[in-house]
Amino acid sequence: MARLTLDLPEQFVFKCTQVVRVTDLNYANHLGNDAMISLLHEARCQFLANFGFTESNIEGVGIMVTDLATIYKAECFSGDELTFEVGVCDFNKYGCDVIYRVTKNQGNTLVAQAKNGVVFFDFHERTLSRVPASFINTFQEQ
Repeated sequence: MARLTLDLPEQFVFKCTQVVRVTDLNYANHLGNDAMISLLHEARCQFLANFGFTESNIEGVGIMVTDLATIYKAECFSGDELTFEVGVCDFNKYGCDVIYRVTKNQGNTLVAQAKNGVVFFDFHERTLSRVPASFINTFQEQ
């Protein structure tokens, strides 16, 4: 099976930091992949909030994660401060990709690259929704 690759941009539109907690560690005493998913989720929520959105309300519709790809490049340990750079790309009729670059040591060590495929979803009607115009206008040109 071929190795997974992600083509990430040089620039991202948002950045936040999170500290690895002892509860994020696995049996090998480093950051577990399940915890990384939670950290990515937190970064996505902060990213959306920074632009006035939430996962459940972007012009009355929410987002639903449809896939996740993560490539790990380095270990992390309790107390490590991680920088999450977040962006959006590959728009389609109903969604887009949310992309991440995760580093530590003030950006010197690449820890992970990741992407979530998301679709926009009307949770009241239980149907897919087109990407809201305000979302496209905020991110498509960046």
